[in-house]
Amino acid sequence: MSLLDAAAITPEVPLMKAMVLHATGEALRLEQRALPAPGPGEIRVRVEACAVCRTDLHVVDGDLPPGPLPIIPGHEVVGIVEAQGEGVDTPALGTRVGIPWLGHSCGHCPYCASQRENLCDAPAFTGYTRDGGFASHIVADAAFCFPLIGFDDPVAAAPLMCAGLIGWRTLKLAGEAQRVGLYGFGAAAHLIAQLCRWQGREVYAFTRAGDEGAQQLALSLGARWAGSSGEAPPVPLDAALIFAPVGALVPLALRAVRKGGRVVCGGIHMSDIPQFPYSLLWEERQVLSVANLTRDDAHEFLALAPQAGVRATTHVYRLEQANDALADLRAGHFQGAAVLVP
Repeated sequence: MSLLDAAAITPEVPLMKAMVLHATGEALRLEQRALPAPGPGEIRVRVEACAVCRTDLHVVDGDLPPGPLPIIPGHEVVGIVEAQGEGVDTPALGTRVGIPWLGHSCGHCPYCASQRENLCDAPAFTGYTRDGGFASHIVADAAFCFPLIGFDDPVAAAPLMCAGLIGWRTLKLAGEAQRVGLYGFGAAAHLIAQLCRWQGREVYAFTRAGDEGAQQLALSLGARWAGSSGEAPPVPLDAALIFAPVGALVPLALRAVRKGGRVVCGGIHMSDIPQFPYSLLWEERQVLSVANLTRDDAHEFLALAPQAGVRATTHVYRLEQANDALADLRAGHFQGAAVLVP
């Protein structure tokens, strides 16, 4: 429904605003809708902030397999619980919560039964298969929302809901690596760099050639070295974490890691990995991928982030400027994370 159609809704019906994707490759449309009621097991949240993730670009641009349309994107959501569905008593009304990418898991497939709900056979994803946070309100599965006690700035907290959580899961797959390379120094890398330094790891940042802004941000956050992705680091790396959706970075990262090192791909989408010689993989180097997140990942990271003093560098846009935020992210016009505020 467009804003012009809003008159068809009687004044007694509460309304919400949303930026809606009707077809991949098209701009989002600002719409008004009747305020939804939460169903059993759900809560309705008044959105305070929603960060803009590169995965949102993949949804809007059609890089991912087609999901249901129309859809409201956005999966790095922070807001206040204002209504509870049947059977919900927590999170309580008035609680600030975070809503992540994984919006639901079936709970009974082999993956869920083995504590790998990130690989669930019948999942739901916020902003992709169920409406997300590019809106003034969102309905979410209460069991997949996280109370944000002590997170007093919703804008700063929003990027933690995906850039932070996926970054944390990616870092976990690096194991005990002490020298960690971060390829693509955007929203996720600039958060995980802070956590690495708090843990006593060495950080080496790789950016697009000539991106002095990203390199300076990395150095300001404690990186030992910052350079372009095509450069060799000054020392062999124990692990390389790839956050940029560029398959050509995989062989570059393999060249940069030591024998037995790991290359972890942290994105949901990546361009094709080019052919490379087996010698880059030999000597027990590993290439791993990260898929989604688990609620345990969220609880771990949200407990560690305040201790480590993790703080997001943010650029605020009004909800109505969602298309501008996506375009700026696509073009690399800012450092850190874009955040929409209704």
